Amino acid sequence: MLIQYQIRIFVQRSASVSPSPLRSCHRRLLSPRMASPPPPAPAAAAAHSVFVYGTLMAEEVVRVLLGRVPPSSPALLPNHQRLSIRGRVYPAILPVDGSKVPGKVWQGITDRELDVLDIFEDEEYVRETVGISLADSADMIAYAYIWGNVDDPDLYGEWDFDEWKKVHLKDYITMTQDFREELEQLESETHD
Repeated sequence: MLIQYQIRIFVQRSASVSPSPLRSCHRRLLSPRMASPPPPAPAAAAAHSVFVYGTLMAEEVVRVLLGRVPPSSPALLPNHQRLSIRGRVYPAILPVDGSKVPGKVWQGITDRELDVLDIFEDEEYVRETVGISLADSADMIAYAYIWGNVDDPDLYGEWDFDEWKKVHLKDYITMTQDFREELEQLESETHD
């Protein structure tokens, strides 16, 4: 019941295009814990940029999650490291001086899509504004989901995107489809 209540709050807020304070996990739709709301976007900003470094680099996953594949560019996040998480198939990033995380930046993300990403991401992630470098050496500001616990004993070694695609992509797409269907069902119940 609490989960449905939280999703209804998300749906109501999405209708008014305000940022969602909700966070959730890849494995469960919503957590009972509420995170701090993200800072409001400037009134003139119609679209956001989001740096991704793990499962959301896969266009197949993003297509299911957002219903489209936004424009993207290869990007690097300086002074961070990408790590595996024991018992999970997706990675975390933490600030580490001198390290760089390869990834991509999704551009043109709407407020509604940003809300969906916030719900999809685990409560253990914090959406932060970061500076990234594009392949053409240009710098830009984007959102990124940073692991909240810098002392987490379950973080280890480098996470490998190509290995993840070979081993986990198919099941991850299925999980993402289930997530999206549940979200859409609860949204339709809220609008009834």
